[in-house]
Amino acid sequence: MRDFVDRYVLPTANGPTAETEFPHALVQQMRELGLFGTIVPQAYGGLGLDTLTHAAIMEEIARGWFSLSGVLNTHTLCSALVLSGGTDGQRSDLLPRLASGALRGAFSLTEPHAGSDVQAIEARGVREQDGSWSLHGRKRWITNGLGAGVVFVLVKTDPTAEPAYAGMTCFIVEKEPFAATNTGRFAGVTISEVIEKMGDRGVDTTDLVLEGYRCCPDRILGEEAGLGLGFTQMLSAMEVGRVGAASLCVGLAQRSFEVALDYARTRETFGKPIAEHQAIQFKLADMATKIEAARLLTRNAAAAKDAGRRSDLEAGMAKLFASEAAKEVAEDSFRIHGSNGYSKQFEIERLYRDTLCLLSAEGPSEIQRMVIGRQIVAGR
Repeated sequence: MRDFVDRYVLPTANGPTAETEFPHALVQQMRELGLFGTIVPQAYGGLGLDTLTHAAIMEEIARGWFSLSGVLNTHTLCSALVLSGGTDGQRSDLLPRLASGALRGAFSLTEPHAGSDVQAIEARGVREQDGSWSLHGRKRWITNGLGAGVVFVLVKTDPTAEPAYAGMTCFIVEKEPFAATNTGRFAGVTISEVIEKMGDRGVDTTDLVLEGYRCCPDRILGEEAGLGLGFTQMLSAMEVGRVGAASLCVGLAQRSFEVALDYARTRETFGKPIAEHQAIQFKLADMATKIEAARLLTRNAAAAKDAGRRSDLEAGMAKLFASEAAKEVAEDSFRIHGSNGYSKQFEIERLYRDTLCLLSAEGPSEIQRMVIGRQIVAGR
C-alpha cells in the first residue's frame, strides 16, 4: 500500500486537477487491488481482512490523499452494514458488487437540520397499498453521494414510535452513479447539491432528495425483520467507520509530519537547517509522539472489534484523540513552514484544510466525549 501511495496517489493528490476532477483512474486501480472489499469475506469476492489490517490500509491511503480514503471509508461502512444486518439474499446480491467496486456505496444519516441528533430526522418511508414503500425527504453531507450506485438511507417509518429511534428503518436505495437526476427505476432520487467545501475537495459530498422513490420491501436492510432497526444497525456499523476515520486522521497526521520534517531539513536560518534548532526539534518530537499515540489507540480499537467485543468506547477514544492530534500536528507543520505554509505551492496548505474536516466527520469531538463519558460513568 505504501508503494502504491508513493508511486501513484501522492503525485495525483499534488497535481493540478486534484481538487477539480474525480480521480477515476486511481479508483480503478483501487478496484484492481481489491480495496473496496477489504472486510468482505472471500466467499463474497472480498479480501476477508480483519479490522486491524483494514485500518492500516486506510492509514496509508489517507497519508497519500485524504479524499481518496474517504471514498473507501464510506464504502466500507456500507459493506459492514450488509454483513451485520442484511439477509442472506441481500448479502449474495450486494456484497460481491461492493467488494469488486462495481457498485460503490454511500451512507446517509444526516439531514439539513439534524446532524448528531439523529433522532430528529424528518425523512419518511410510507408503506403504500400494494405493499411497496415510497421514500420522501432530504439528506445532507453524503460522502461519495454523486458517484455511489447505492445509498443506505435512514428514514422514519413510524413517526409515533417511542423512543423515536425504534421507528427508524434503513433502506437500500440504488441509483445511477454520477447522475444528478435519476429516471426509470431510479426515479425519485435527485442529487440536489454538490457541496463546496474548504478541504477534502477530491471527492464529492452531496445532498440527496427523495421524492416518492418507490422500492419493494426487500430493499429494507434485513427485509421485514429489519423494520424499525435502522438506527441500531447504522450505529453499529459506525464502530467500523470510527476506526476507519481514526485511521484517516493518523494517515493525514503522518503526512503532515513528513512534509514538516523534509522542510525542516532543507530550510536554513542563521546558517543551518531549521531542523537543528531546538525549538523545531521540540515541535517534531511532540508531533511524532502524538501520531504514535493516535496510531496505538486506533489499533487497540481495531483489535477490540476483531476480538468480537463491543468497541464503541475504544473507537470513540481513538477518533477523539486522533482527530485532535491530526489538527495539532497539521498546525505545527504549518508553523514550521512559516509563511510558505500559506502558499498552495506547498503540500501542507492542502493537508491543513483537509485536517479540519476530520474534526466533524464520523461524529465531532464533543459527541465522542459525550459517548465516552457516558460509558465511563456507566462502568463500561
